[in-house]
Amino acid sequence: MTWTVVDDGDGSPRIVIAEPAGSTAVVLLNGAQIVSWKNDRHEELLFMGSKVIKKPSKVVRGGIPICFSEFGDTGFQNRNRLWILDSDSSPLPPPKTSSTVDLLLKSSVEDDLKIWPRSFELRLRIILGSGKLTLIPHVRNTDSKVITFSFSLQNYLSVSNISEVRVEGLETLDYFDNLSERKRCTEQADAITFDGEVDRVYLSTPPKIAIIDHEKKRTLVLRKEDLPDAGVWNPWDKKAKMLPDFGYDDYKSMLRVDSSAIEAPIVLKPLEEWNGRQELSFVSSSYCSGQLDPLKVLHG
Repeated sequence: MTWTVVDDGDGSPRIVIAEPAGSTAVVLLNGAQIVSWKNDRHEELLFMGSKVIKKPSKVVRGGIPICFSEFGDTGFQNRNRLWILDSDSSPLPPPKTSSTVDLLLKSSVEDDLKIWPRSFELRLRIILGSGKLTLIPHVRNTDSKVITFSFSLQNYLSVSNISEVRVEGLETLDYFDNLSERKRCTEQADAITFDGEVDRVYLSTPPKIAIIDHEKKRTLVLRKEDLPDAGVWNPWDKKAKMLPDFGYDDYKSMLRVDSSAIEAPIVLKPLEEWNGRQELSFVSSSYCSGQLDPLKVLHG
């Protein structure tokens, strides 16, 4: 296991994780946001807006933000909070071929209880392996009352050209269309492709989704557990102009696919716990070169 805590003196400490095969990841302690994931060839796999300015307590648009909030997003949100290393975690020893970091966020009497009068512990395990990044969120209700919340891992993925990307595994499913006041629709296409702005939340999704990048000859496989919904977002050109972290052409090289619990809230009684899981992995020279059937990626 190899990781180090780095602080450049700007008030934004981060953890740099490395695994034996050579891949790396960087996570900010502010918000537990992963801002970089590189493979063993030092290729960046996550997208970060080209105009992002990293400042303490500032949420940046890119990487993998962790979104935990009172259901309906009206109360507490974790994205501007400083997490700590979880010294109380007692996990099974990780495989020798991966590196693991455990982070912890506890509710604070001074800050959080004024906004959301509930007590909780939010943990995040980050496991970096060769060609694989796994996130395991864990929420424990330490309050005397029920807590209700939504949760999302927002994956900003680096792609070659959004017009050459297709998403498989969400066909025939219902989704909320955020461009039409959350109208409930049904996906009619065999795969999701992109020729304009898309902002949807697909409901009751399968545990495996494939993001196929024809130009990079690469397929990203998203596996998830207890995160039933999947957001799909690209702002396209007009919306990108209004986003402070985005350069004009940034929308062409990104796609956000979320692992979420949005439609139905997660409800925990006192002392109850919830675990989710997400695994991102890449398959090289896949569908676009005819060497891999995308259905085998989804169902294998």
